[in-house]
Amino acid sequence: MKKIYESTRDCNVNVTASEAVLNGISPDGGLYVMRDLDIINIDVNELVGKNYHEIAYKILKEMLNDFSDKEIGYCVSKAYNNKFSSKNITPIVKVGDKYILELFHGKTSAFKDVALSILPYLITTSFGINKIKEEVVILTATSGDTGKAALEGFKNVKGTKIIVFYPDEGVSQVQKAQMLTQEGNNTFVSAIEGNFDDAQTGVKNIFTDNNMKKILADNQKRFSSANSINIGRLIPQIVYYFYSYIQLLETGEIQKDEKVNFVVPTGNFGNILAGYYAKLLGLPINKLICASNKNNVLYDFIKTGVYDANREFYKTISPSMDILVSSNLERLLYYMSDNNNEMVKDLMMNLVQKGKYEVENSIKQKIEEIFFAGYAKESEITKTIREVYEKDNYLIDTHTAVACKVLEDYKDETGDKTKNIVLSTASPFKFAGSVYKAIFGKHDKNEFNLMYELSEKTGFGIPDNLMGIEKKPILHESLCKTSEMKDTIIKLLNI
Repeated sequence: MKKIYESTRDCNVNVTASEAVLNGISPDGGLYVMRDLDIINIDVNELVGKNYHEIAYKILKEMLNDFSDKEIGYCVSKAYNNKFSSKNITPIVKVGDKYILELFHGKTSAFKDVALSILPYLITTSFGINKIKEEVVILTATSGDTGKAALEGFKNVKGTKIIVFYPDEGVSQVQKAQMLTQEGNNTFVSAIEGNFDDAQTGVKNIFTDNNMKKILADNQKRFSSANSINIGRLIPQIVYYFYSYIQLLETGEIQKDEKVNFVVPTGNFGNILAGYYAKLLGLPINKLICASNKNNVLYDFIKTGVYDANREFYKTISPSMDILVSSNLERLLYYMSDNNNEMVKDLMMNLVQKGKYEVENSIKQKIEEIFFAGYAKESEITKTIREVYEKDNYLIDTHTAVACKVLEDYKDETGDKTKNIVLSTASPFKFAGSVYKAIFGKHDKNEFNLMYELSEKTGFGIPDNLMGIEKKPILHESLCKTSEMKDTIIKLLNI
């Protein structure tokens, strides 16, 4: 089978699709990309009338060439069944003059559920394709939502174990409770002393640590990833971009071939990169609007061409976006540089050694043609949550509020009349304290009590998976320094 994926940092590192899914990250530290992605063309008009499963099948079949039709069908049917509270998986609703794509109807009430419901099946199917006998250890860093979604997705999946690292003081009370109460005979969770960037850097370093690889190999194990550095995590996210467009076509909200904007609250750049992939595959996208919070490193990069992580790290009310090193930007740089692996390698080396890099003006201009960047301050996030509730009787979380605020800034700055789809990445009840305060003012209650009060006052229902979470027993109590992550893995795996 043709090896269609290569490392962003070396065109000579080639693997099949299933190998890319299994490996998670390239041995040289690069991310797997498809060199000729833009030659795939998905005719949007042929998708009209198809449901989420059928569109997912079409896109995955194009991107995972060594999976059989039967294998793709199996993965899709297993992933998108009764795990979602909406039969549409990712329904879209009109709120004011914009469309909200609700990505929070999965088992953990966050957009990560969409991809992490199918990734375990992609990985276990890849076992068979590559005749893998080893146990796969899923190693993941989380800023809040990926961790729980990955834990839930891989819970009790045969042939796998999953270890999640999260910043001890960098997630909401509800997010932390979701992870610490996670059941499953193959699930492990550890807090770290530090922020998400520390956790992510630690995980990426472990992936390329030859000594750790040997220790695992000696125990018949191998690493893979559930973060969006894994192409198997990224590809399923392309689906809801197409499906949201189809939903608007079918209801007459947009016309055939009409271009739309997507507004994406962005931290690690994976979700919005899936939108860029959708554009390359043929979806009529005008602008991808990159919405950041106070940690606005992506805003500065898109505006100036300089990526500089040497700045203060802020803990905000949109913690899943509290990130200064956006891993998936590496894939965008690969495509924007016309697949220049050497240039990407040099830029990433600069980021490691100096904490910053600068792209050529031609690349900056290419990025600006497709992307618009904005950011929201804490007070603006709070104001936006309140205004959307009062004007439109709709409840949004803090991350979706970042996107809504940046959308208003975009319209004011450009006068663009293109219709806008806002990706709503989490249930407001995952961040009940901040949402409650934005609408009803200060309080002295914990987030769990506020979930119920917020529901009672607004009439919006709490997702079933969050009900009573504060009463569940704590099953994971590990805490380590970043320097102790390797030892923690060895201890948790009992090897």
